[in-house]
Amino acid sequence: MITIHTNSADETIAAAEKIGALLHGGDVIAYKGGLGAGKTTFTRGLAVGMGLPDEVHSPTFALVNEYRNGEKVMYHFDMYRIMDPEALETTGFYDYMSGDSVIVCEWSENIADCLPEKTITVTIEYSGENERNIFLEGDERFDSAWDRNVR
Repeated sequence: MITIHTNSADETIAAAEKIGALLHGGDVIAYKGGLGAGKTTFTRGLAVGMGLPDEVHSPTFALVNEYRNGEKVMYHFDMYRIMDPEALETTGFYDYMSGDSVIVCEWSENIADCLPEKTITVTIEYSGENERNIFLEGDERFDSAWDRNVR
C-alpha cells in the first residue's frame, strides 16, 4: 500500500496525475471516501496524467461521464444510488469494461462484490481542512512513482 499526504487540492491533483500516467486500458479504479473527500478532484488528476481533458465533473446525476482523447478513454461512474447487482446491470456498467478504457468508480463500496479481481483501490480521507491522506492499493506498478520515505 502507498500512502500519500496532500495539503491542497493542487497537491491531490498532482499526486493523481502521477498515477494517471501509469494507467492503461482495462484498469478499474475503485474509490472509497466520504462526501467531499476529493474523489472528483483526484479524478481530474488521473485525467491529466492520462492526457485527457481536465474538465472533470462529478457524475452524480449523470451516473457516468466519459473523457476521451484519441484512443484513451476514461469512464467516471458514481455508484451512490446503485445498491445491488441487478441495479448495476441496468446501468450498462459491464458494457463499458474493455481493454481500451479505464473505469473510475466513486462509491465503489456499493458494488464491491461486482468489481474485477485486479481492481485498484484509492481511499481518500480527511486529515485537515485541505489535507488528505490517500491510500493506494492493488498494483505494484505505482510503487516507482513515490519515494516511500517522503510524504
